[in-house]
Amino acid sequence: MAYLAVLGASHGRLAGFSAVLGVALGLAILGIAVGLGGGSLLLNSRVFYESLRWAGALYLCWLALDSWREARQPIEAVPHNQSSHFTHFRRGLVTNLLNPKAALFFIAVLPEFIQGPPSAHELAILVSIYVGVATLVHSLIVVLAGGLQAFFAAPRRREMAGNFFAVLLLAIAVWLFVSGRR
Repeated sequence: MAYLAVLGASHGRLAGFSAVLGVALGLAILGIAVGLGGGSLLLNSRVFYESLRWAGALYLCWLALDSWREARQPIEAVPHNQSSHFTHFRRGLVTNLLNPKAALFFIAVLPEFIQGPPSAHELAILVSIYVGVATLVHSLIVVLAGGLQAFFAAPRRREMAGNFFAVLLLAIAVWLFVSGRR
């Protein structure tokens, strides 16, 4: 959510909504994968879980470095075109796909609503509800943060926000590095 807020404030609502779509697709893929049995792989394979956790942490480190570098560029030098929107979409998607905690959420919640193996219909409804609510919340964050875009256009504020975001991402990455299996 912090990524979406900073993205909306620094690049505007369209960039933020691009990332929201990526996050939503990532959540949908995770929900479906868990519902079709992928959750047992995550729970029962230490190697798979740890690989996912480490890949997610390393990706967050890369995003932190990218945020730090981008905050030092003048706004005119930062691309705001169709390919940059795809980049934001891809980042939202990859961030969620490499997030074992998002998958663990589905593992914890889905069984509470489904007895036995889920039907495709049940799974689609439950995942759609969760993705819909999450997308609504994420969109609201982007709308509110997008209203701050003019404030963060000043080079000093932009650099401070980029630094803050980079530190936040690094802190989350460190937390993923040091956190245990559960």
